[in-house]
Amino acid sequence: MQAKLIEVATGTRETVLNLTPQCQQFVTEAADGEDGLLHVFVPHATAGLAILEMGAYSDDDLLATLADLLPADNRWRHAHGSPGHGRTHVMPAFIPPFATLPVVGGSIALGTWQSIVLVDLNVDNPHRNIRLSFLS
Repeated sequence: MQAKLIEVATGTRETVLNLTPQCQQFVTEAADGEDGLLHVFVPHATAGLAILEMGAYSDDDLLATLADLLPADNRWRHAHGSPGHGRTHVMPAFIPPFATLPVVGGSIALGTWQSIVLVDLNVDNPHRNIRLSFLS
C-alpha cells in the first residue's frame, strides 16, 4: 500500500471542494499504470466525502439540502463553536468520511460527470487533512 496525506484549505464557510485533481495526481504516481483501489479518508469528525457532479450547481444543491436536513440552529446538544456546530458532527453519518474507488490502468474509474469531493460544514476549521491510499 502507498499512502499520502494532503492538506486542503476549506476557508471559513460551508464548502464542497473538488479533490479529484489531487487524487488523480496521487494515483498517477502510486499506481504507475496498474489497477487497484484508491481509498480516500478524511480524519475529521465534521467532514465527509462524496461522489458528485461539480460545475452544474449540484454542490450548491447539496449544501442547501444539508441546511434543510441539518439546520444551523440551537437544537444541537453538541453546542461548542459557531452556532449550529453540533450539526457538523452529525453530518458524517449521512456523508461518510471515506470513499473507495476503482483504479484502472493508473486512472480513477469515475463516470463522466463524477468528482471526488470533500463536504465540509465546519466553518471553525479552515484546513483539512485528507489521507489517500492506493492498494494494488
